[in-house]
Formats: sequence, structure tokens, C-alpha cells
Amino acid sequence: MLIWIILATAFISSLALVGIFGLYFSDKFLRKIILALVGLSAGVMLGGALLHLIPEALEASESKNIFLFVLFGFIVFFLLEKILHWRHCHKGVCPIHTFGYTNIVGDGVHNFIDGLIIAASFSVDFKLGLLTTLAVALHELPQEIGDFGVLIHAGFTKRKSLLLNFLAAVTVIFGGVIGFFLLDHIDAAKIFLLPFAAGGFLYIAAADLIPEIGKETKLSKSLQAFLIFLLGIFLMYLFKYLGE
Repeated sequence: MLIWIILATAFISSLALVGIFGLYFSDKFLRKIILALVGLSAGVMLGGALLHLIPEALEASESKNIFLFVLFGFIVFFLLEKILHWRHCHKGVCPIHTFGYTNIVGDGVHNFIDGLIIAASFSVDFKLGLLTTLAVALHELPQEIGDFGVLIHAGFTKRKSLLLNFLAAVTVIFGGVIGFFLLDHIDAAKIFLLPFAAGGFLYIAAADLIPEIGKETKLSKSLQAFLIFLLGIFLMYLFKYLGE
């Protein structure tokens, strides 16, 4: 079973390499679509938090602490961004926007949770493990595309954005392996990690990405980004429906 978990999670992590196509796009073309990618990432994060992570946490536990953990995640990512801003920005000048780093952390936590879920699914039934892997892949692909755009928008080069996005995706393998050896404790871990990641996603989307869309003054670009933002939410809703 461990081999199948590793193969499944390795497949999921490889989806982050979708950004490799961005290496062949000109900088001018990327600048044209970057706001749309930020909008997609914001929509996927909000939809992922409110339609997937929090409901899954509520299903796993009837504890009243779920929303306390969401709030905790929100606060932790707020503090993380402030610490990063203090360390990397001087006199208000940030070579790399801090939301790029928080996005990597949030994506890494989310992918780790996906690894735990895949491990738990394979422990129940092989077919369920494959179906879960497919469901994770479906909602992960648009997020990886959006995350690649967010990292570029934050100021990273295309190659570094691809590398960092892939490193964040590799945490799904660690989640799968750790989940295999700690199967008896997965449910307990999910009760905290799912709402914690949701809080992080809510912070990144609401405090960082949506304001970036709001900075655009051109009506056509703003409308395009907003529609892509709605598309991201709809995709998360669709994948939730397909997964039921």
C-alpha cells in the first residue's frame, strides 16, 4: 500500500510542473494574463477553504473548536506575513512581495493535508484511493496554475516560481508517507490541520490576492480578473459536487 501512496502523491506533486509551460511564454504575454491568474488563485483559495476544507473538518469532528482553528490559521498567516515584511522589506521597498512567501507556506500545508487524505483513502480501499487521488488532482491543477501566476506577480522569476511551487507540492508526498505510518492519528490531525489551512487560505485570498485585483484601474482587466475569480470558486464547487 505504501508504494501506491507514494506513486499517487508523486503524481499529485508533478502537477505543479504545469508552470513549465510558462517558461516558454514571453514576459509581455505573462504580464497580460498575470492578473487573471491571481484572480483564479484567489477564487480557488476561497472556494477551497469554504467549500472543501471547513466542511471536511466539520464532518470529521463535531467540536466547536473548528472555527477557532480557522481563526488561529488566519492569525498565524497574518503574523507570518508581518514577520516576512519586517525581514525582507526595507523602507517600504519589497523586492519580493511577502504574499509570495505566505502563498508557498499555505500551499505546502494544503498539499500535506492532501497527502494525509490520500493515505487514509488507500488504507480503506484501493479503488477509493485512486478515486481520491483523481479528485485531489482535479482541484489541484487550477490551483497550481494560479499559484504559479501569484509567485510571478510577487516578483519571483519564472524559473524560481516553478521551483518553489514544485517544492511546496512535494509536501503531499511527505503527507502521504507520514499518513501511512500514523493512520490511527490521521483523523485527529485533520481536525486541526484542515481548518488551520482554511484560515491561511482565507487570509491570503482576502488580505493579499483580492486587493491586488483591486489595484487594477483598467475596467476591462478588472472585469476579466473578477470573472476568472468567480470561475475559480465555481471550479471548487464543481469538484466538490463531483467528489460526492
